[in-house]
Amino acid sequence: MSEPVSEELLRELAPQVLGALVRRYGHFDTAEDAVQEALLTAARQWPEQGHPDNPRAWLITVASRRLTDLLRSEQARQRREDTVSQWVLPDDWLAPAADKPVEASDDTLILLFLCCHPSLSAASQIALTLRAVGGLTTTEIARAFLVPEATMTRRITRAKQSVKNAGARFSLPPDRDERLEAVLKVIYLIFNEGYTSTAGPRLQRVELATEGIRLARMVHALLPDDSEVAGLLALMLLTDARRPARTGPNGELIPMAEQDRSLWLRSRLDEGIALITAALPRGPVGAYQLQAAIAAVHGEATSWSDTDWAQIVALYEVLLQLSDNPMVALNHVVAVAMARGPERGLELLGEIEGDERIAQDHRLHAVRAHLLEMSGDTAGARTAYELAATLTTSLPQQRYLNGKASELNEKPAGLSGKAAGAGSS
Repeated sequence: MSEPVSEELLRELAPQVLGALVRRYGHFDTAEDAVQEALLTAARQWPEQGHPDNPRAWLITVASRRLTDLLRSEQARQRREDTVSQWVLPDDWLAPAADKPVEASDDTLILLFLCCHPSLSAASQIALTLRAVGGLTTTEIARAFLVPEATMTRRITRAKQSVKNAGARFSLPPDRDERLEAVLKVIYLIFNEGYTSTAGPRLQRVELATEGIRLARMVHALLPDDSEVAGLLALMLLTDARRPARTGPNGELIPMAEQDRSLWLRSRLDEGIALITAALPRGPVGAYQLQAAIAAVHGEATSWSDTDWAQIVALYEVLLQLSDNPMVALNHVVAVAMARGPERGLELLGEIEGDERIAQDHRLHAVRAHLLEMSGDTAGARTAYELAATLTTSLPQQRYLNGKASELNEKPAGLSGKAAGAGSS
């Protein structure tokens, strides 16, 4: 009886196999094609012939042979048949996996560093990471980021060429800590695009958020003692735990203040809280750990009104000392407004609204609208909601903000409800 191939297993093995090939042969671009063909071969053969005892070794052997064929073909086209004809694989790589062991090292972390090479833009780093480490097809990546497949193909091709032109070597870089920061940022960007899509008809793209968490788990397994890696994973788990409560039956946005917390994923909350609780005492506290701690405070609260806002304010103030991030400052405004009143929040908002990095961001104007609504300025809140709606390309967010403006059209001036907080969800 045939046994289906586990897609999860193949995606887990793909970066390990690619890393092994690139380490031994270089040729990142061609090696990636060879790995994809090996994965397709596995998907066809394993259900009929059974899983090999060592799936990773089997894939490395098949991919290595395919890489040799591809390189020979390529170099033949470049009129270098004589050189290529003399190149053969070492005995231990030509032998079947069942006969010869394959080195057990996992080069996934090095592969991540390569995909996040400083010569690449953030968009290229994300695309290359999803392709080479995440195992997503170009079609899947293009669909996730709402661009034509041809556009994404060109982006990935240029990224590979840029890495090659930069002379990147397949080894841990000397600036490992700096490059690790880039790796974590890319993973978080992937997660965030899945958690709150910047464009399109859906608020969430679960497949991207799930992939971000999977990549974070992978890095955490490789660097279990790194507190910031643990902090990032905890942050993503605690944030994703709210996913089932963030949208209504028709996909409409439900802000955190109005969510049914019984729908939150308890297992993710518990795992995230345990991770950040263990990480905080271990070493220097970084931005991901602080954000995870804030998410944990939200996760432990039974309701929006029962949230320990004073603790969240204190955590944001520490985070502001580490990060010159306007969104951190904006979230601090919301926390202060909840702890000390909307008037104080509006004062702080006035201090950051001139920041060009956020001046045209819909979230700034959504926060102003919420705080004006809390303070009783119905007309001002309505105007701010309407402006915020024009500045977002997310259809669910547009509908939510326009809906809030419409509600205020029907209300007399005066105190009008609670703020949802920076569109927090």
